[in-house]
Amino acid sequence: ACWDITVKYKGAQKEEICENPRFIIGGANRTDICQGELGDCWFLAAIACLTLNEKLLCRVIPHDQTFIKNYAGIFHFQFWRYGNWVDVVIDDCLPTYNNQLVFTKSSQRNEFWSALLEKAYAKVHGSYEALKGGNTTEAMEDFTGGVTEFYEIKDAPKDIYKIMKHAKDRGSLMACSIDTIVPMQFETRMTCGLVKGHAYSVTAVEETSFKAGKLKLVRLRNPWGQVEWKGAWSDNSDEWNFIDKAEKIRLQYRIAEDGEFWMSFDDFMRYFTKLEICNLTPDTLEADKLQTWTVSVNEGRWVRGCSAGGCRNYPDTFWTNPQYRLELLEEDDDPEDNEVVCSFLVALMQKNRRKERKLGANLLTIGFAIYEMHGNKQHLQKDFFLYNASKARSKSYINMREISELQGPKKKKGKPIIFVSDRANSNKELRVDEASDKEKKKMSRDEKKKSDKRTPTNADKDSEEEKQFRNIFQQIAGDVNKDLKTEGFALESCRSMIALMDTDGSGKINFEEFRHLWDKLKSWQKIFKHYDTDHSGTINSYEMRNAVKDAGFCLNKQLYDIITMRYADKNMNIDFDSFICCFVRLEGMFRAFHAFDKDGDGIIKLNVLEWLQLTMYA
Repeated sequence: ACWDITVKYKGAQKEEICENPRFIIGGANRTDICQGELGDCWFLAAIACLTLNEKLLCRVIPHDQTFIKNYAGIFHFQFWRYGNWVDVVIDDCLPTYNNQLVFTKSSQRNEFWSALLEKAYAKVHGSYEALKGGNTTEAMEDFTGGVTEFYEIKDAPKDIYKIMKHAKDRGSLMACSIDTIVPMQFETRMTCGLVKGHAYSVTAVEETSFKAGKLKLVRLRNPWGQVEWKGAWSDNSDEWNFIDKAEKIRLQYRIAEDGEFWMSFDDFMRYFTKLEICNLTPDTLEADKLQTWTVSVNEGRWVRGCSAGGCRNYPDTFWTNPQYRLELLEEDDDPEDNEVVCSFLVALMQKNRRKERKLGANLLTIGFAIYEMHGNKQHLQKDFFLYNASKARSKSYINMREISELQGPKKKKGKPIIFVSDRANSNKELRVDEASDKEKKKMSRDEKKKSDKRTPTNADKDSEEEKQFRNIFQQIAGDVNKDLKTEGFALESCRSMIALMDTDGSGKINFEEFRHLWDKLKSWQKIFKHYDTDHSGTINSYEMRNAVKDAGFCLNKQLYDIITMRYADKNMNIDFDSFICCFVRLEGMFRAFHAFDKDGDGIIKLNVLEWLQLTMYA
């Protein structure tokens, strides 16, 4: 809806906004960013931080663009999106009202780089509206590909000033805010000039001589481009009278209502509640000046009923969460006490939630735990987590795009580490569409079962011959269904069983084939009954993973996900009929593969007709 009110400022319509539009005037700097009617101060605070690093700025905003030379009515911007830099192209239209820009603008009326950057970022997320509300680190990461550290200032380490100073020296981006839990107090001004529920850029961290001592200072900027701190070390405070001219020039001190101000570090710690630092990864660091990190990226997903196991409060399913292994191969460059140690930072990010917000995809509550393991390359099972405590974990489960922790205690070189990513409440938050294909198939099968329960007519009464066949069936099938709440196998299940044992492709099975099928059914029934502890006639999708393993099938995570989507109902339960269908399919596919794998190397080659023949009858 925010893309409709637009006015072009090129060609004949150029004068409607200004007479001589320019992309950048005198370099892109933090004073060119003034917030409009959109609640995206978090984004603008990140832009202000970005302007302090020219190398990063030029990557996000290619500076060879202009309204004059070779102008084609479009602009390019680049953002880091989950491991890749993507090029975003926009046209030269911007939302206006009464000939004024509605959203971000520059302090100079004819400069448009900040407004166009905001539009490009809105395009990435689907609309301007999608930019309402957020954390500054989200944008800082999209500008740099960096990894963020979060600090609650009331719980910050004692050397937090040193951390901030080093972060600035190594080129990190930094922002802060004053949190409020009262919605009505968001972006409300305090008597001291600061704004609650509002993001600020940290643009400098310095020390200066003051009254025969050293004083720590922090420089901040309000994305509004106005409304500044009124206390000590503000633009017009008396403290500046004790600072000589050369020191004022070094600190870039000036009196201007531009949203930027200095304050003492003590006041910063007193008023602000949250600090966010975006550390740069190797592809954005200058290796000759700064230490680099080795980066390992793993992608995965939580699937309801299969790999969304929840937190440690759910011991029966916690072990099913995605697990990732990391081996630390290089020691720190500055080890403590000459001990060989390895530091590592863990970051867990959820993708595309802002873009999908209009579809109801709010941020999920996420967290992670870290365990130490030795030699096991398989997915760790339930017992491991029952008898082993985590070595480290995220401080809390929180609904943010990314959480991260610099982990300690430091691990010895070469020690393998396991990561378990999980959610706080898997069964409520990670839901699949209610009208998914697998549920429609299950519903149609349930409807068929209901229709089979109709009141019999005279024409439906069993003939003597049918009674004899039914007696034979009861003798054969009775033991299989004993103690199970099931109405027997559906027609499709029976067909699958015939296909499984029909080795000669005749459409029938002989006595030997039937006996083999019978043995399989009895062994699978035993497995099912083992997990159906409440005798409900169903097992849940998490138990299905163990049941498959008990039956001797070795599968990967993706196949477990497919089994859940294909055979589980909307409550993530699998009945006996679906259970047997799944096992029959697995048995048949494994048998067919081994039949084609003549040399036993685990690789087969099929033409399209052989593939169709194999899959159509399986």
